[in-house]
Amino acid sequence: MFTVEQIERAHGKVKSGADFPKYIQEIKEMGVAEFETWVFDSHTIYFGKGGFQTKSEPKYEELTISDTSDKAKFETYLKIHQKGETDYFTFCTHCAETGIEKWVANLDRMTCIYYDKEGNDILTEVVPSK
Repeated sequence: MFTVEQIERAHGKVKSGADFPKYIQEIKEMGVAEFETWVFDSHTIYFGKGGFQTKSEPKYEELTISDTSDKAKFETYLKIHQKGETDYFTFCTHCAETGIEKWVANLDRMTCIYYDKEGNDILTEVVPSK
């Protein structure tokens, strides 16, 4: 199975959202089936086959997640991030500002779903394979 250290080494290669698809392919090859990232501190729970799971430590001081989601503004921020114009922490602050509590990436379906505090699916995107 995989370790958080292996995943973090792969994530260390990600400089912007433009690098995300390559990162997803790399951790999928390690055996990661799904992961859930919580915006308030960026801790992530990774799931593998056979019920295996592991969890990362928080990456920064806690952010306050807005109680109100703003899908249009979030989509704008996401597009900017995917073009490589913002770093990870900036993207997370934008998520918090627009009410995104977490995202769940499913590597079998190659989707990433962004949720608000109520558990509503705010945006589902297909993760590019390249």
